[in-house]
Amino acid sequence: MRGVEPGPDGKPRCWWALSTDDYIGYHDDEWGRPLHGERELFERLTLEAFQSGLSWLTILRKRENFRRAFDGFDIEKVARYGDAEVARLLGDAGIIRNRRKIEAAITNAQAVREMHSHGETLDELVWSFAPDGGRPPPQTMGDIAATTAESKALAKELKGRGFVFVGPTTLYATMQAIGVVNDHLAGCAFREVAD
Repeated sequence: MRGVEPGPDGKPRCWWALSTDDYIGYHDDEWGRPLHGERELFERLTLEAFQSGLSWLTILRKRENFRRAFDGFDIEKVARYGDAEVARLLGDAGIIRNRRKIEAAITNAQAVREMHSHGETLDELVWSFAPDGGRPPPQTMGDIAATTAESKALAKELKGRGFVFVGPTTLYATMQAIGVVNDHLAGCAFREVAD
């Protein structure tokens, strides 16, 4: 299994980040860094759902198109989308045109809006599933599971609140991306930055 490898600047990075400049920038500046905020977390949940079955690079390269198409991931606006907006999104070649995933984004925005109506936040809920600290840093990608007890529990909680396309694998990828867990490999120059 591969671990850290030197990047073009000589800094050791998680090996997966070295295949493209897009990945290097994402790895160095975003992945694994703590992210908070309702819009921000809704965007990540939505993009991770769209990524299901595809390469993250595909989503990363279309991210600005997604932001434009989904009104900057404004939860209230997306929650009000109807047939006209679904048709518009299905015709937008700049995003992934999958009806189920588009409808999932709308359903999930409605679920977040429902949480807000009860004085709850997506941010607090997601971060409440952060694992206890103390686990050793992974040495290789083989040390990282596709799901964890926390991602399974979070999936169950979100599904119980009406969210869709939130399986434990998708949620673990989200938890890694937003820094709920730090899966930068041991020796990665960006592991401590993410803590």
